[in-house]
Amino acid sequence: MELVAFDLDGTLLNRHQRLSNYTLETLEKLKAAGIFYTIATGRTHLAAMPCIAGHDFPNWQIFKNGVEWWEPQANQYRHRHLLNHDHIDDLLDAFAEHKITPFIFCLADDGSHQVYHAPLIGHLSDHIANELGNHKNMSLHPLTELTKHSKITNISALGHPDFIEKIVQESHKHDHLTAYSGGGIYNPDAHWIDVHHSNVCKGSALMELKQEFGAEKLIVFGDGDNDLSMFDQADEAFATGNALLHVKEAATEVIGHHDEDGVARYLRARYNL
Repeated sequence: MELVAFDLDGTLLNRHQRLSNYTLETLEKLKAAGIFYTIATGRTHLAAMPCIAGHDFPNWQIFKNGVEWWEPQANQYRHRHLLNHDHIDDLLDAFAEHKITPFIFCLADDGSHQVYHAPLIGHLSDHIANELGNHKNMSLHPLTELTKHSKITNISALGHPDFIEKIVQESHKHDHLTAYSGGGIYNPDAHWIDVHHSNVCKGSALMELKQEFGAEKLIVFGDGDNDLSMFDQADEAFATGNALLHVKEAATEVIGHHDEDGVARYLRARYNL
């Protein structure tokens, strides 16, 4: 049995951050063919749901680069390697120094999601706050309410590329943190950053899932830096045509562009769908 895993942004999703009709039809064909497949994304579960609303991914799904898992049939979460307030104190100072609003995602005791944020600075942080505020299972809170006992899954933000890079470099000073950044897919003037515990990544999560379900091969599709860990673990790794150059160089093969159904077209050819 093969385990097939897809990144979302820049890979399975189109430029509208959605699954195209062609990709939706292809995923249904993949399901009917009995192929075991899932998603492995840097998005949270709640942030990914509008993007994949047209298809019911039936198996364990990997979010936040492996920190958060979701099983749709049982409505069940798993979480790996959470952070606490002490882990991120110094990094929050770097966000403040570069005038970028951090959004700290946490788990509440009742299983709901809480997001704590510093004062909103600029239209990018306004955009994030508005988007997060539309989720019924998520609540927004001022950063001053974050406690020492908060269960932190990750920190996310948008900002000027130069300042985002400085925060990435600051995160490298802490052994327990890892940070990914990128930009240009949807907003060429801003880069995103995602920070979480260094003991988890897409690659380790997928290897755990592969072992759990007894898959013999791991086949992955991606376009960015946070996909490299699953490229390293995979038997075959495919980069979309829009992927970063060093991601393409790490791939088994380069396929079509994410906004031209590159993944779906490859799947149809490979599995004769």
